[in-house]
Amino acid sequence: MSQQGYVATPPYSQAQPGMGGCPAGFGSAPAQPLYRHYGGPPQSFPAPPTGKATCLWSPIPPLLEDCTAKCVLANRIAPGTGHQSLTLWNCLCVTGQFGGQMAGPGMAGPFQGGAAQMAGPPQKKLDPDSIPSTTQVIEDDQAKRGGQVYTTNLRGQVPPLVTTDYTVQDQGNASPRFMRCTTYSFPCTADLAKQCQVPLATIIKPFATVPKNETPMYVVNHGETGPIRCNRCKAYMCPYMQFMDGGRRYQCGFCNCINEVPAFYFQHLDHMGRRVDFYERPELSLGSYEFAATLDYCKNNKPASPPAYIFMIDVSYANIKSGLVRLVCDELKTLLDNLPSSMVKVGFVTYNKILHFYNVKSALAQPQMMVVSDTAEMFVPLLDGFLVNFQESRAVINNLLDQIPDMFADTNESETVYAPVIQAGVEALKAAECSGKLFIFHSSIPTAEAPGKLKNRDDKKLINTEKEKTLFQPQKAVYEQLSKDCVSQGCSVDLFLFPSQYVDIATMGDVATQTGGSVFKYSNFQVERDGQHFLSDLRKDVEKAIGFDAIMRVRTSTGFRATDFFGAIHMNNTTDVEMAAVDCDKAVTVEFKHDDTLSEETGALMQCALLYTTISGQRRLRIHNLSLNCSAQLSELYKSCETDALINFFAKSAYRAMLNQPLKTVREILVNQAAHMLACYRKNCASPSAASQLILPDAMKVFPVYLNSLLKTGPLVGSAELSTDDRAHQRLSTTAMGVEDTQLLLYPRLVPLHNMDVASDVVPTPVRCSEERLTDAGMFLLENGCSLFLWLGQACPPELIQSVFNVPSLAHVPRSLPELDNPQSKKLRSIVDSLLDQRPSSMKLMIVKQKDRSEIMFRQHLVEDKGLHGGASYMDFLCYVHREIRQVLT
Repeated sequence: MSQQGYVATPPYSQAQPGMGGCPAGFGSAPAQPLYRHYGGPPQSFPAPPTGKATCLWSPIPPLLEDCTAKCVLANRIAPGTGHQSLTLWNCLCVTGQFGGQMAGPGMAGPFQGGAAQMAGPPQKKLDPDSIPSTTQVIEDDQAKRGGQVYTTNLRGQVPPLVTTDYTVQDQGNASPRFMRCTTYSFPCTADLAKQCQVPLATIIKPFATVPKNETPMYVVNHGETGPIRCNRCKAYMCPYMQFMDGGRRYQCGFCNCINEVPAFYFQHLDHMGRRVDFYERPELSLGSYEFAATLDYCKNNKPASPPAYIFMIDVSYANIKSGLVRLVCDELKTLLDNLPSSMVKVGFVTYNKILHFYNVKSALAQPQMMVVSDTAEMFVPLLDGFLVNFQESRAVINNLLDQIPDMFADTNESETVYAPVIQAGVEALKAAECSGKLFIFHSSIPTAEAPGKLKNRDDKKLINTEKEKTLFQPQKAVYEQLSKDCVSQGCSVDLFLFPSQYVDIATMGDVATQTGGSVFKYSNFQVERDGQHFLSDLRKDVEKAIGFDAIMRVRTSTGFRATDFFGAIHMNNTTDVEMAAVDCDKAVTVEFKHDDTLSEETGALMQCALLYTTISGQRRLRIHNLSLNCSAQLSELYKSCETDALINFFAKSAYRAMLNQPLKTVREILVNQAAHMLACYRKNCASPSAASQLILPDAMKVFPVYLNSLLKTGPLVGSAELSTDDRAHQRLSTTAMGVEDTQLLLYPRLVPLHNMDVASDVVPTPVRCSEERLTDAGMFLLENGCSLFLWLGQACPPELIQSVFNVPSLAHVPRSLPELDNPQSKKLRSIVDSLLDQRPSSMKLMIVKQKDRSEIMFRQHLVEDKGLHGGASYMDFLCYVHREIRQVLT
């Protein structure tokens, strides 16, 4: 065997704390960045001969204890099996159970020992290029399916990845933009489902944004009769209904009930048994469409009103002093011109310990203020003139927005209320008989004497104990009832937080999450530094597509049913998903369970029906239909799995479980289920091979990197260094995410910019998310949908620094990106702008220099490396998962 790729490793003065079967992996983070870990650049390896299993060698850090065996890794697709086989010889010979902080992938384990235990020949390191690469999978799918038209006419076909650029043509199944499944082939029996442990789930994004080149949603209006539905199961007319008896009757695809066709809807059938108006009716030929709803679908059988937007500004000392109040008031003058509909009414409230309501009726010369100081019994002191049309009252509203910052300029009031503010909004919408949204701009924990008063319960001593979960449980009492009141009125809450210390986001943000709203957080807010970031978020939030007072039900064909729902939702019973509002970025993840055997012939059908009020006040039903295959062969299930959808489900279910179980248990369950999924594949679907091989299904070959990244996210890592509010915020935000958002969050894009082609429109291809990919002379952009970094290597060429920042060297680089008139600067800014445009929320660009203190923020997003707050590298985690699989199989 050639010696190429061997590099002597520096002897360690002490064994790294580790765990399980992993080389030095699950311990604490290195003290300083280890660029080019073992001295040299990554080795290049001769191309393996085709058709054979290949062994790729390269340096490895010492294994723990007496484990001196070499690690070899072969990466190949076994011909005709559709699975990836990874050989990890003797990689797993460490004895003893892991423990310490985290008995499950993540933290320091029990191994302590000196260099004496490391005796033996220099160790070999697995070649990082030989383990499955997420960037390669994304690139391959883009090459294979990018730029193509994806037609939805086939049952159970697996769509392109969320990262691929494709066009959808609806031909009877909902676009994957609206519905994505963890697998497109359900197992026929509950026993098979239990055996493989692959979660059966669909992620539904009912209002997903559709690109301009795709057909917008058709609206079907049947007049006063309303939509046609099955008499028994109440499913709506869709492509899965089978017409018979010359077109006079139809059989429901969901419950098999035979229904009469209403006289007005009758149409003859052609020689294939299809209605002759098949292509003229969206509900017969498309997977997604809308019905105009009749009065039966409206509250109290009265037509719905257009929603209202109420802006509620905390005018306590902190917000006046930071300049936030003036910033919000100035922005609203122009922002209100961009409301999604001119029919939306607007209202204004300011508050600290007491609430101030404003009459801005168009007939007034000056706005009028009314004060409510009794926050225990909240009421709205005026009805006429509080909610108005912006265009009609523009002069009075602008006058008010000019006055507010000066009115409170000398305030010393630092205490605030919170629950009464939301209560006031709900009461105002109730009085106006409409749904709507509250935009709350708030700075501190509500400590004033009033309902919903909170106390600081942030206790770092609880971390890594049984009681850690209590930090993330919302304080109930007033807030639980408040959420119910909001949902029943169709009142959604968007909370913009500007904290300088702990504010109990777990409680304050819970009302927003339960009502289909969002929580935005700007810690230690400074107008100059964070103003643009906040305003971009506010603009996106006000202008986005949205539906109000929504209720969703997911119906399925016989044999399985929806059993669990995850999202920014409220559940009063087990079937109706209630959302005070649902916007284009919110997704609901639905889990299914068997209640009977499914048939391979008929497949599995699902229909998501969402009843909601449009921004202009019409009541509508939005319908999405999807048909999946069913199979008695597990290999079919694994072949049609979707890793990105699977990790969305795992993230949401883990983030819910952490409210009731210790984090250690949650992490163990995640790894255990993953090991069972992969062990079942190996046992039932893969061709026989040596036990030392890690066999991964092709469709799930990068699942371990996502799972490891999830285990290292703030909410699941027990570390006193992380702020409880940040962890709670990430937990709440992820709950409502769609597949594309969780994919990017858990595997950020790392884009090399130092050799970009300024003449091309194409963004440079991302590289693997690891420190090993960074170069001292490089410039890299990293984004995960929440954070955006521009990383500059120590040896970044001065001419590149000059053209991008207009300064002579790295030492002079400013904190922000200037707008310069040269090709490099324009290209870089166009890349940043296009990223910001694609993402649901705005991101503030942080400029980070190699070896600077600020770099630690950037490095925690390099998800293939060891976690900064504990957690394994991708390589170590693969070894660990392999060991767990072998345990399951034995």
